[in-house]
Amino acid sequence: MKMSVKEFSLFTGVSVRTLHYYDEIDLLKPDFTDSENAYRYYGDKATERLLEILFLKELDFPLKEIADILSSPDYDKKEAFRKQKKLLTLKKERLERLIAAIDATEKGTTLMKKFDNSEFDKTKEKYADEVKARWGNTEAYRESEEKSARMSGSEKQSILDGMEFIMAEFSKTMKNGFTPESEAAQALCLKLQQFITDNFYNCTKEILAGLGEMYVLDERFRNNIDKNGEGTAEYIREALRVYCK
Repeated sequence: MKMSVKEFSLFTGVSVRTLHYYDEIDLLKPDFTDSENAYRYYGDKATERLLEILFLKELDFPLKEIADILSSPDYDKKEAFRKQKKLLTLKKERLERLIAAIDATEKGTTLMKKFDNSEFDKTKEKYADEVKARWGNTEAYRESEEKSARMSGSEKQSILDGMEFIMAEFSKTMKNGFTPESEAAQALCLKLQQFITDNFYNCTKEILAGLGEMYVLDERFRNNIDKNGEGTAEYIREALRVYCK
């Protein structure tokens, strides 16, 4: 199997932009690059790697952690695929229950038990805990976990509120017409970096640049950030790209 980046994008449902970014950060490389025209071609090896990435993303791991896990010398690919299959099966069953609930509602009855998602949530949490215990050994991860363990519930909420406030400041700066390269936007990049360092882990520019990409590429992050104003996530990413050069 040999596919161009566009064909691989259609085959996997992952955007060309995302594939290019994964290549840039060495998370997912093409199987072959033509030396004459620099065209990327993807095959079985890249497909397997992408499945591993998607599994870990399903467990809510950021890209930096995924890269570290996949490069771990004791990473077990067969085990990861087995767990991925189990998780996808549970998700499929949940969707089928939701469809049945919609059918019942259309017929004038309500089956609230059909919305039960507890088994999927428990399995997802279990797998995430196992992955963290086995491969979550990066310095940034450990530092974040240690700080979090020392915090009270109110302290954690205060930090979340602080992060939301910075995102809102980015949105306000964007709406006021300041470009990502502007002094105002760049000052917020420094503020974000310092906030993460103070409350989570030592946020290097490399990590910060990766977070900027994640804010856009991860739909959950993008939707949450864009509640402050559509395009805020993209704006932050562009500002961080300038700041991290």
